[in-house]
Amino acid sequence: MAEPSLALRGVERRYRTEAGELPVLRGADLDLRAGEIVALVAPSGTGKSTLLHVAGLLEKPDAGQVLVEGRDSGRLGDDDRTALRRGTIGFVYQFHHLLPEFTAEENVVLPQLAASRGRREAEARARELLSAFGLDHRRDHRPGRLSGGEQQRVAIARALANGPKVLLADEPTGNLDVGTADLVFTELLEAVRGRGLAALIATHNPELAARMDRTVTLRDGYVVGG
Repeated sequence: MAEPSLALRGVERRYRTEAGELPVLRGADLDLRAGEIVALVAPSGTGKSTLLHVAGLLEKPDAGQVLVEGRDSGRLGDDDRTALRRGTIGFVYQFHHLLPEFTAEENVVLPQLAASRGRREAEARARELLSAFGLDHRRDHRPGRLSGGEQQRVAIARALANGPKVLLADEPTGNLDVGTADLVFTELLEAVRGRGLAALIATHNPELAARMDRTVTLRDGYVVGG
């Protein structure tokens, strides 16, 4: 069997609070393989966002391993870790977090420039992605002139801009009305499947979860199910 695109091995994450140490992840294990879309469904406060942030190399675990295409991210220095995240992992949030002073196209170009792609190539890639999401006519608009669904489509295009192998999404349609959420989620699934990515998508919506390949949850700091 092919090596997982992303693997968590015994991941622990604790936070220090005024009341003492708060364990959130106690030994989480998870494999994500290319072409597989996994739903993460768990109640609020159980550690979904923490799991996604650790898996996406945005936070370091207190113990355990995060393996990206077989590379142990914990053995990397900060610069190499950042380069691995930028080149391998795409992240979509519930709120789009687009930069308001830049156009839709510029928002998709910027992460590519940060990853050392040339501007001309980055602009061509941005136009290609925005066109795929039906936003060709909106690429010169700033976020304030886009609808909620359009803003999230730009955010998804941005997450795909550097050609990641893994996509992580934290309630990517949770801020949209039901009809728009269904359309955007369909486009997200098509984009992920069409590119053969490994994806972990957190959602509270059981109907959306049912459209994915399998479902996992968090219980007492462990990943279970699926």
